[in-house]
Amino acid sequence: MVWDPFGTLRQTLWIGGGQWAGKSTVARILAVRHGLTAYHYDYHDARGHDDRRIAARLRLGQPPTPLDPDQVWVHLSPEVMAAETLAGFPTRFEWALDDLRALVSGRPIIAEGWGLRPDLVAPIVDSPRRMIIMVPTEDFRRRQLQTLPRAGALSAGVSDPERAQRNRIARDRLVADDAVRTASEHGMLVIKVDGALDGEGIADVVAEHFSPYLGPA
Repeated sequence: MVWDPFGTLRQTLWIGGGQWAGKSTVARILAVRHGLTAYHYDYHDARGHDDRRIAARLRLGQPPTPLDPDQVWVHLSPEVMAAETLAGFPTRFEWALDDLRALVSGRPIIAEGWGLRPDLVAPIVDSPRRMIIMVPTEDFRRRQLQTLPRAGALSAGVSDPERAQRNRIARDRLVADDAVRTASEHGMLVIKVDGALDGEGIADVVAEHFSPYLGPA
């Protein structure tokens, strides 16, 4: 039984999946439409959780941050990068659960982010319908990489930015593929975002999936 002192986790709706699929956009749209509280995992993971990440590294006798960005982004293969990312998600998920436990809302919480994995969420929810997975098609991923500044370049101070970016894209593809696979294992719906629908249109699809928990808009 997962500790849930305010019952927040029991009424949370989850959006996971791949990078650049529009998860944050959809969560914001649904939050406004339905009066939900949106929890953006990536924001907290990159900022509020950084002190925990540093403390964990220090406990292991490691430097607080990797000393060489090339070792992270250039020298490792995408397969190793993806494996390390997936291996780190359970610990990062526990930090997200701590954040969510502290929230109290009269309406459901909608939590979104690539680190919210089907295999991690499945033991918490009472139905697989409480989670949806969004992943970009290859064409849509390329479009996002071309149009979103934060997606199209890696600002990590590496010696070979082009190779680092290729590695990141390949890693993200592997991590997204894993989300699709594990979603299927747990009976969770996967939406492959191809750009045919805009953010509002995708939000309509997600809202229909979550309709038993949302109430009237």
